[in-house]
Amino acid sequence: MTARHHDVTDAAESDPDLRRSVRVGLVGRGIQLSRTPRMHEAEGAAMGIGYRYDLLDTDADIQGSLADIVSQAEADGFAGLNVTYPYKQDALALLDTLSDAAARVGAVNTIVFRDGKRFGHNADFWGFAESLRQGLPGVTLGTVLLIGAGGAGGAVAHALADLGARHILISDTRRAAAHTLAAQVNAAAGRADAASVAESLETAARYADGIVNATPVGMAKLPGSPLDASLLEPRHWVADIVYFPLETALLRAAAATGCRTLSGEGMAIFQAARAFELFTGKSPDPARMRATFRAMGDRGTA
Repeated sequence: MTARHHDVTDAAESDPDLRRSVRVGLVGRGIQLSRTPRMHEAEGAAMGIGYRYDLLDTDADIQGSLADIVSQAEADGFAGLNVTYPYKQDALALLDTLSDAAARVGAVNTIVFRDGKRFGHNADFWGFAESLRQGLPGVTLGTVLLIGAGGAGGAVAHALADLGARHILISDTRRAAAHTLAAQVNAAAGRADAASVAESLETAARYADGIVNATPVGMAKLPGSPLDASLLEPRHWVADIVYFPLETALLRAAAATGCRTLSGEGMAIFQAARAFELFTGKSPDPARMRATFRAMGDRGTA
């Protein structure tokens, strides 16, 4: 397995032994522009930890199945792996233990190798919840319209239920996916909080206090908005998991309408911070990781 290594900071470069003390990676497709390695490595250097973060890109130079990649990383002494598209669900079968969040969501974005076992976690769940808690404190969680029932949508749906949302209306172009996710959320929560949207988004938005976009619509490579701007009202709060660009078309329209808004920056940072803690056993500084994230400007998309 040949990994493309993201350049580390000066502290790690000056001490090769320190640099090798913690090695992790990200496995996925088309991840060469990921911001995650820089956030992890800069935080490791700031904390005096030698930190190496490899990109295991199956669209680039990494060969073999996901099972092969995970096994090789474990054999090579990695502390763990982050997992992204399209492997978050496939990784479940390769693990010994799942965290409560990973089991609830049915997807893994962080694998920790420890004591000869593989532990699966879903840091997206905590990342969104923490971003909402800090970025939009005090918002009403009576009824939330969630657009998107994919992997990220699953993490967001379960996080909303955990935060106390009374009703979660899930919309997806794949109606079956929305229905399945609603059933999973209800089963995990032990109450009927979630339902797939059978009616139009116009009707759902009318009842919603908040709206969350968990689809890729709005990304630089997939411009547009998942919701007609005319459906937005000043009483709505609006969150987007997209962070490149930080101001998506949806958030721009929401701000112009007078809504409170939340970009995808917080979710990206807090999930990275949670993964860093899982890999190292040390608590990172999310504010410092945010500064690293913002210092990258327009570079990076994942």
